[in-house]
Amino acid sequence: MTNIFKHTERGFEKLTSIAIAILGNSITFIIALCTVIFWLSNKRFYTQDIHYSIGDVILGVTFLSLFIIQKSFNRFSASLHLKVNELVASHEPASNAVINVEEKTEHEIFELSKEYTELAEQTKEAKEEKF
Repeated sequence: MTNIFKHTERGFEKLTSIAIAILGNSITFIIALCTVIFWLSNKRFYTQDIHYSIGDVILGVTFLSLFIIQKSFNRFSASLHLKVNELVASHEPASNAVINVEEKTEHEIFELSKEYTELAEQTKEAKEEKF
C-alpha cells in the first residue's frame, strides 16, 4: 500500500512541476490573453446586460492574473533558491544536503525537516546544560 502511495506522490509532484512550468511561461500568458480577447470580443458580450459584461471582464482579468502571479512566484522562488544555495555552499561547516532541496520529493524534504528539528532540539539542550 505504501508503494502505491509513493508512486502516486511522485506522479503528482511531476504533474505539479509541469503545471507550474506551463502556467509560469510567457507564451502561455499570451495564449490566455488572446483567448480572453476573443471571448470578450464575442458578439454576445455586447448584447448582454452590463452586469454580465462587468462579470466577464472581472473573470478575464482574474484568469490572466493567475499567469502573472505564477510567473512572478517562479522568478522569486528561483532567486531565493539561488541565494540560499550560495549561502550554504559558502559556509564550510554547513551541510550540503539542503542544496537544491527544491528538487527533492516531499517525503525527502519532510525527512530533512525532521533531522533539522532534532538538531535544533540538541542545540537547545546543549545551551540549557551550559547555563
